[in-house]
Amino acid sequence: MAGFSQLPAEQREVVFYSEGKTYWVHLEGILRAYLEIADKSVCYITSDRNDPGLELRHPKLKHFHTDEGGIRNWLFENMDARVMVMTMPDLNQYQVKRSKHPLHYVYVQHSLVSLHMVYRSGAFDDFDSLFCAGPYHLREARAMEERYQLPKKNLVEHGYGRLDSIMSNSLSRDSMSASTKPHILVAPSWGDHSISNTVIEEVLSVLLDAGYVVTFRPHPQTVKFCGKVIDAVEKKFSTNAAFTLEVDVASEDSLHRSDLMICDWSGAALDYAFGLEKPVLFIDVPRKVNNERYAEIDIEPFEVGIREQVGAVLSPDSLSALPERVAELLHEMSGDKIRAIRSQCVYNVGSSAAAGARALKSIVDADA
Repeated sequence: MAGFSQLPAEQREVVFYSEGKTYWVHLEGILRAYLEIADKSVCYITSDRNDPGLELRHPKLKHFHTDEGGIRNWLFENMDARVMVMTMPDLNQYQVKRSKHPLHYVYVQHSLVSLHMVYRSGAFDDFDSLFCAGPYHLREARAMEERYQLPKKNLVEHGYGRLDSIMSNSLSRDSMSASTKPHILVAPSWGDHSISNTVIEEVLSVLLDAGYVVTFRPHPQTVKFCGKVIDAVEKKFSTNAAFTLEVDVASEDSLHRSDLMICDWSGAALDYAFGLEKPVLFIDVPRKVNNERYAEIDIEPFEVGIREQVGAVLSPDSLSALPERVAELLHEMSGDKIRAIRSQCVYNVGSSAAAGARALKSIVDADA
């Protein structure tokens, strides 16, 4: 990272930071669009040598790699730039601190979930600008500022880059399953109460016994910390020709091949429903709550209220009814309905990159 510090000040005014390759999809659109309107060089720093962002070539772009520990944390605390764009919440809460230099921090959403239940308390307090995926993010941010007497942030009606990416990719693919049988994608969240850690073997057994083609796509955190779960699933189902275990979540293939998703509280369910206009069946395990004070913000989390609008909810005690509920959703849930809901809930569908770049340019120019 010595190369970054040695750059002339005017060549490191705007910095994008990515935790790794799975976050590239959230930053790619804004970065590409901003490079086309930027007046000066832009820096892209990542903690992953396999980050696709390192492969992007542009005369105004400079790449750098750092670790996920002490070097990165020192770099952040001593960052001498003007604007920093990132998808990592909890700034200034734990090891990663705000810089001792004046710096405008921009947060870009890496999920469509609400700000106050899944994220930790204070996760966004130390950002100066918050790019909002939809009107609900704006309402939640203002409610938190009022409830906790926080300084008002610059809230941007941005949209959601991953959604646009999924939609764009779907135009060049056959979105139907290659199988004559419906293809079900099981893609849970992670944590002790997730499908993966509770009822995954029963879910897979019921679906496969009913004749469905099934792909299990565990969350990266499950793969990283719950290897025994993955090993047990692989041992039990790997000989079934109708079953696939997919641990590479950077790929979107299974999203496009499948006809319906089964999920719990993962934001991936909303990406799927809104991006591909396909239904989701939610297994009603306990909510994923990382902020025990979330009810102090008197707004129902988006991921709670939206479930029955883009699919259906099934109790984990009623898994024998899975095949029937799947069949009903495949027959009843239309893409037209999901599109109508999406247009009300998400800003700048299909054009979030340009909107984000313009907003970033305004921030950079204002801080000049």
